[in-house]
Amino acid sequence: MIKVMFVCYGNICRSPTAEFVFRDIVKKNGMEKDFVIASSATSSEELGNPVYSPSKEEMKRHGIDCSGKHAVKLKSSDYDNYDLFVGMDSMNIRNMTSILNGDPDGKIKKLMDYTSKGGDVSDPWYTRRFDIAYEDILNGCTALFEHLTKNGGK
Repeated sequence: MIKVMFVCYGNICRSPTAEFVFRDIVKKNGMEKDFVIASSATSSEELGNPVYSPSKEEMKRHGIDCSGKHAVKLKSSDYDNYDLFVGMDSMNIRNMTSILNGDPDGKIKKLMDYTSKGGDVSDPWYTRRFDIAYEDILNGCTALFEHLTKNGGK
């Protein structure tokens, strides 16, 4: 079983989108029993809040339902419970490394590093372009899934 935690600043836009897009990819490939998929925040600002409406609407346009998801915070104890922590941008990576007390096992990665594009997932909080963020996340999650299934979860 491969345990993946997607992470962004508030856990109301990008990381929940990644969580549910990745769940959709896994389900369409009949591999639900092979993965544990979650998402969390590096900040406490949005804790308990649902997925931001424009993110929820963008997912809905693509047939993805994220009902019931509320923002939770990444905890240092998560490090032992997940195989991979996937951040949306460089700031997330720095914050994750701090919260998780380092990364001795090399579990912290950036989503777009699995693609040929690289860089950060576009932040729709500032750009208001939830469509572009969705496309970045879909491309990243597709590449991540291919990577994990070809490399035995590593």
